[in-house]
Amino acid sequence: MNKLLLLFLLPFTLFAHMSIAVSYPFIGAITKSIGGEHIDTVVLANGNWDPHFVVPRPSLIAKMRNADALIMNGAQLEIGWLPPLINRAANPKTQPNAPTFLNLSHHVELILKPKSVDRSGGDVHPDGNPHFHLAPENILILAKTIEEFLISIDAEHQAIYETNYAAFTEEWSKNIAIWKTKMAEKKGKKVIQFHDNLAYFNKTYGLQSIGTIEPLPGIPPSSRHTLELIELIKKEKPCCVLHDVYHSTKTAAFISEKTGIPIVLMPHDIGALENIEDLKSLFDYLTGAIK
Repeated sequence: MNKLLLLFLLPFTLFAHMSIAVSYPFIGAITKSIGGEHIDTVVLANGNWDPHFVVPRPSLIAKMRNADALIMNGAQLEIGWLPPLINRAANPKTQPNAPTFLNLSHHVELILKPKSVDRSGGDVHPDGNPHFHLAPENILILAKTIEEFLISIDAEHQAIYETNYAAFTEEWSKNIAIWKTKMAEKKGKKVIQFHDNLAYFNKTYGLQSIGTIEPLPGIPPSSRHTLELIELIKKEKPCCVLHDVYHSTKTAAFISEKTGIPIVLMPHDIGALENIEDLKSLFDYLTGAIK
């Protein structure tokens, strides 16, 4: 039989791929690990962008319009940019009430939920801290959630998703053990942050965050707050300033100059730094950055 004719006769499902739109690179990496060759992941935000503020460009609207499903972080991390994309794309498959829509924050235990929510507290997240993927154990929860989600919308490939999930879990669990050993001697270290995006990482490894360069979430540092922070550092002697990659390090450099503590860049996602190419390298970096 002519090879070209044979291709036309084969079932279409052999060539079908689901296009899964995801808000952030780490979600795309997990989804691709579980979905394998049956999934095309479309990542909306770059890893070196501030995850709170993504410009809903027309190109992102087109990606949403063509997606077969949407997986988001949730806990209002995307509140400023994803809803406009969903509305403008007008794709029924990416609507919050669709079976092809997944909010990951509904499947993990959120920490630091504020007792009250108003503008006096800065840009607080009412559901709790949304950066839950920076606890490596939560990656396992997210992987299981995504496996179940893919099966629910594509039962035909259930066995493949289950096999990929099992392989991912086995490898990730080995890495967790390595990272736990690396971080054991750092338990109890005091740190300063720019923004409390490392809350889950710090909790996992027993790091004590004693202050932030932001006086309140989303509020730029004032001179008064900076000077108070310098005095706190001199008193408490934290090891370092843990700084994200998307805010200016100008204030952190001033604090470092006045106190002598180093600035440690802490990437939050794949692609946040040039050498962070996948989930493993993200946590390899994070667990090796604090001396």
